[in-house]
Amino acid sequence: MSKLLEVKNLSTHFFTDDGLVKAVDNISYSLNEGETLGLVGESGCGKSVNALSLLRLIPNPPGKIVSGKVIFEDQNLLTLSEDDICRIRGNRMAMIFQEPMTSLNPVMTIGRQLMEPMEIHRQMTRGEIQERCLDLLKRVHIPEAPTRMNAYPHQFSGGMLQRAMIAMGLTCNPRLVIADEPTTALDVTIQAQLLELMKDLTREFGTALIIITHNLGIVARYADRVNVMYAGRIVEKSTAMDLYKNPRHPYTIGLMASVPRLDQDMKKKLKPIEGQPPDLIHLPSGCSFHPRCSYRVERCLNETPELKTVNENHEIACWVDVRT
Repeated sequence: MSKLLEVKNLSTHFFTDDGLVKAVDNISYSLNEGETLGLVGESGCGKSVNALSLLRLIPNPPGKIVSGKVIFEDQNLLTLSEDDICRIRGNRMAMIFQEPMTSLNPVMTIGRQLMEPMEIHRQMTRGEIQERCLDLLKRVHIPEAPTRMNAYPHQFSGGMLQRAMIAMGLTCNPRLVIADEPTTALDVTIQAQLLELMKDLTREFGTALIIITHNLGIVARYADRVNVMYAGRIVEKSTAMDLYKNPRHPYTIGLMASVPRLDQDMKKKLKPIEGQPPDLIHLPSGCSFHPRCSYRVERCLNETPELKTVNENHEIACWVDVRT
């Protein structure tokens, strides 16, 4: 598979009245064509800011992409003009936002919002656009699609809104779709349906997918590779299979231990990660995870570890060789 996306040393900071927030701090990773990448971590670790940075949707002020490169289809998106990046957003690269009720325009019909990306990016007749929209609504299992085209967001359930957002993301057959917590606040049955649907559609269209989530079960089932983030940095990178079989970073091990498993003793208590995520304005010295880490050594308190290769396709940012 050829490389579709390469992020190099990306840093996005927010300059607030309280201080500097390093929401994304010097991260690098890549994504191949047709591949699914999981981006995992607790709330506030920088997952969504990373995604918004790729599309240059960071509000300025207070946010700013201060360094790095985002190479997509052999173009550095961070150096393109505003007109050029607008030609890519919603066209070659699309995003399914976290909360559809606040992402959709409440005074525009679903059909109108579905049609808009194609009107901007595709040379198609109105009839062709309407036909494409109806086909997408049927593909995402929206009942009575012709009638629903004229409905407003408040007339859709949460699950239907999320399906509409998925359809909107696929209108222009993008090369890359970024799904930011695509199943938040939905019941588990609807979650499974939507994730299967998204995976099937991206496979059908040959689209690469980035799934941003804190749900390790979603990553285990749908991702090919995984990046684990903590305090704005990537602390572990691996294939999904190797990550679950052999997690090597103490934070990843803690995440795994806090999730119930069917192959474990039902009476065994889950082990949460002690403490709270760090304040990004006042990060601890050294490794940001060391105040919560049971494996820490003296070096962890003073030196920040960089990613190092521990085996093929597996990297960790840790001073301690942790093996589970």
